[in-house]
Amino acid sequence: MPSIRIAKPADIESCARLLGILFSQEHEFTPDQQKQEAGLSLIIADPSIGTVFVCEEDRLIVGMISALNLVSTAIGKKVLFLEDMIVDPAWRGKGIGALLIEHVCRWAREEGYGRATLLTDDDNIPAQHFYEEHGFIRSTMVAFRKRL
Repeated sequence: MPSIRIAKPADIESCARLLGILFSQEHEFTPDQQKQEAGLSLIIADPSIGTVFVCEEDRLIVGMISALNLVSTAIGKKVLFLEDMIVDPAWRGKGIGALLIEHVCRWAREEGYGRATLLTDDDNIPAQHFYEEHGFIRSTMVAFRKRL
C-alpha cells in the first residue's frame, strides 16, 4: 500500500532521479542531477521555503510533489505553488498521482493555505485533464519568466 510522507535529506537522490524524468519531458527544462539535488536540499532543509512530499511503496520512492510557500495579498492568506509533480513511469495508472495531489491539498487546507497554483506544459493535455479532475481550474493568467 503506497504511503505519503514529507521528504527527508536521505530522499534527495531518489527525488532528483524523478525530477530527471520530469525535466526530460518538459519543454523549458533540462535534467541536471546536481542542480535538482541542490534545489531539493534547499527546500527540505528549510520548511519556510516549502515541503516536498514523496509517495513510497515498499520503501521505494515512486512519486513526489513540491509545495512552495507564498503569500497572496489578493486573498490575504498563505498560498502554495505546486511544482515537481511526477510519478515514476513504471507506477503510473495506479492512483499514485491522485494520492499525492489529494494529500497535499488536504494538508494545505489543514495548515491554513487558501489556494494552490501549478503550471503544466500547454500541450500536456493528459496532465491538464488530471488537474481539472482534481478540482483545479484553468487560470487566465499567463506565466512569464526571467532568468536572474
